[in-house]
Amino acid sequence: MYNRRNVGLALAVIILAVAVFFALRYVGALPGQGQVSTGGYQAVFLSNGQVYFGKISGTTATDVTIEDIYYLQVEGQIQPEREGQQQPRLSLVKLGNELHGPQDKMVINRDHVLFWENLKDDGRVVSAIKDHKAGRTGTPAPATTPTPAAQ
Repeated sequence: MYNRRNVGLALAVIILAVAVFFALRYVGALPGQGQVSTGGYQAVFLSNGQVYFGKISGTTATDVTIEDIYYLQVEGQIQPEREGQQQPRLSLVKLGNELHGPQDKMVINRDHVLFWENLKDDGRVVSAIKDHKAGRTGTPAPATTPTPAAQ
């Protein structure tokens, strides 16, 4: 038969395990956080279609914090009205110069983060960020959307 001491001990272990689980989850120490390439840049894809490029500096069960933030801005018309018009151009914009003057830190509700991925140091986005930081600005890269073939 079970005695009260064993039942009490088992209950205490279960309560402790549940408490540890929620404590780890609250501070963001569950799987996923360890996969952020520290020192590198990430692309954070949101449920509204926006993508931010920056450094994930922290995660919790409820939010993701990113800093050193950039985003893409479309220049020109999104869809050409007639054949022969130029495709839209994309430029990388540093967060902070918008009308509302945000700081270079964003806390995003984790429910709105579809996924994130580490970026390569030699990729086009990270290269453009490095150029921006070094004071080298150039012509924005053209959109990489393929043009439909003539039928």
